[in-house]
Order: sequence, then C-alpha cells, then structure tokens
Amino acid sequence: MNVCKINIHGRVQGVRFRKRVFSFFKKRNLTGSVENLENGSVKVLINCNEDDLNEFKVFLKNKGLFLVKNFEVTLLNKKEDFNFDDFKIIKRNNFLIDQLKSFFSLGKYILWFSNYRNYLNKVPLHIAIIPDGNRRWAKKRGLSGFKGHERAGRVDNLIGLFEEARKLGVKYVSFWGFSTENWKRDKEENENLFNILLKGIREFKEYAHENKIRFRHVGIKTRFSNEVREALIELENETKNYSKYNIQLCLDYGGRDEILRCVNKLLNAKAKRVNEKQFLKLLDTKDIPPPDLIIRTSGEKRLSGFMPYQGVYAELIFIQKHFPSFKPRDVRKCLKEYSRRKRTFGGN
Repeated sequence: MNVCKINIHGRVQGVRFRKRVFSFFKKRNLTGSVENLENGSVKVLINCNEDDLNEFKVFLKNKGLFLVKNFEVTLLNKKEDFNFDDFKIIKRNNFLIDQLKSFFSLGKYILWFSNYRNYLNKVPLHIAIIPDGNRRWAKKRGLSGFKGHERAGRVDNLIGLFEEARKLGVKYVSFWGFSTENWKRDKEENENLFNILLKGIREFKEYAHENKIRFRHVGIKTRFSNEVREALIELENETKNYSKYNIQLCLDYGGRDEILRCVNKLLNAKAKRVNEKQFLKLLDTKDIPPPDLIIRTSGEKRLSGFMPYQGVYAELIFIQKHFPSFKPRDVRKCLKEYSRRKRTFGGN
C-alpha cells in the first residue's frame, strides 16, 4: 500500500465531483480524503495499492475533457502525516460557504474554458520569453538592480507563467536567463544573479517532479561555478524521461555563439557539405521544435541574438511591461494575439 497525493484539474468543483470520488473509494474500503482547493482543483490523499490507483486513473479519464482536464499523482514518503481511518470529504468552511466557493470555482472554470476554445485551433507548440527590464523595474521603484533580478527569479512567479502556458496547450517554454554578453556586467551583480539562479533551480526541482516536466539547459555550462553546473546537470538527468511538458532555461546562451560552435564542430569533423537537417542536430536545441512565438518584455523591439537560426519564422510580440510585472494574464493576451495571425512560412 502507498500513500498517494492526486491533484485533479478541470471542471471538478460545483459538480458533485467530491461525492463521486468519495463513492469510488468508499466502495473499496480505502482510507483517505478528498477536498477542494482554492485554485479550483481537487486534492485526494489515498492509501491504496497499484491496482486501485490504476482503476482510479481510468475512472478519471472516462470523465472526459469537459470534467477532468488533467491530473498528477505523487507518492508520499511520510506516512506519519496520513491519519485517516476512513475515507472523508474535507470541508474547510461551513456547508453554505463551501458550496458558494465550489460554484464560484465552477463559474471561473466555465468562463476560462469559453475563452480557451478560441485558442484551440491555433496554439503555439513552443513559446520563448526574453525577460527584459529587471533593472529598470527596480530603478523605477528606487531599488537596487539586484532586487529586480530577485523579483524576476521568484519561482512561484515563473511557475504561474509556465502553468498558464501549459493550461492553454503550449508544450515547450524557453526562458532566456543569461546571455553570453551578460558576462560584461558587473561581477558582483552576476554573482548575485547566480545565487538567485541556484536557489531557483533547487526550488523548481520539486515542481518539475510533481508535474512530470522535462528540464533542459540551453547554452554553455563550462563557465559557471561547479555548484551551478552540477545543479543544472542533475536536474536535466532527473527529468530526462518526462515528456508531458518541457521547460528550457537558456543560460550563457547567444545565437551567434551557438552557430559558431556548430561551425567549429563541422570543421573538427572535417565535413565537406551539410544540409539543414544535419545542422539542426548540432544546435543546443537539437531535440526541441523551433519557437512559434517569441515574447520580449520591457518595450525593446529586437531579439538581441536569441535563437536566430531556430526563430526565423517565429511570430514576435513586444510587451511594454518590465518582466517583474509580467503576469499570467499577459501570457493569455500574447497567445490571443498569436491566434489572430496568419502564418505562411514563405508560401501563400
């Protein structure tokens, strides 16, 4: 028997979903709980064997898209935190408030889904974000540049952006954290940035495992400290078998540098001729589809060497907001703008 945490997303509040889950596990004489969460999802804690868990997965999948959108199963190691001798529906408030909150969550989901349907036929597979304006955001508020980087690198903020993109159907998100040119900046500022980065990688790890997210580093590793380099390699190795969702962090990355490294690989291999397919395999993004949409914050209308080879047909959106003020609703706006555009890739 294993204690499992199951987070279920979709139209699962205000539709007697907890009651159905309760009946499912009660019939099997299993112990645990089901409760509504503030974010509109449902959490189940259950002590069960693998067969029971597989049956419940089938039960969830058979509810269809308009009820259960997706779910994540996590095995818990701390059984001492599991104190149920029966299966219970947990309500954090009295009956009336509990029902009102459930209907409110249902209303929010229906409203979101009606908007979501507008994107269904045209969702970018891969979006890339150039998060510009951290220091300008801080200066505007009378803070040091470090505070801007600190705010921008908060994992809970980044996860909000990643989750919004995933919810709308995006499968790959690339994030440019540090360019090859950024080494020219003040050494102390860069060291502070790397400390933020290291803390973020460690915090991101739990989220990546819980949500089966594959993490990749794009760029050069050798110029970072051993601690940063090992953290990147460790997270890449631990998530390499995940495929549901993909996050790429571009660090010590520059488009010209990437192309030159590819050319040098060809020279070292004494290649006389190479086609586009072969060249793509030499890029840092060799197993990642090209970006369909590149978003840059802070009002700058240039790409500064970001994925020049991969992004030749990417749609470009430039946002006036500095990145620390960039929110999930801004991701929605960008994808809505993308959905209006006609892409011909040089054809008719």
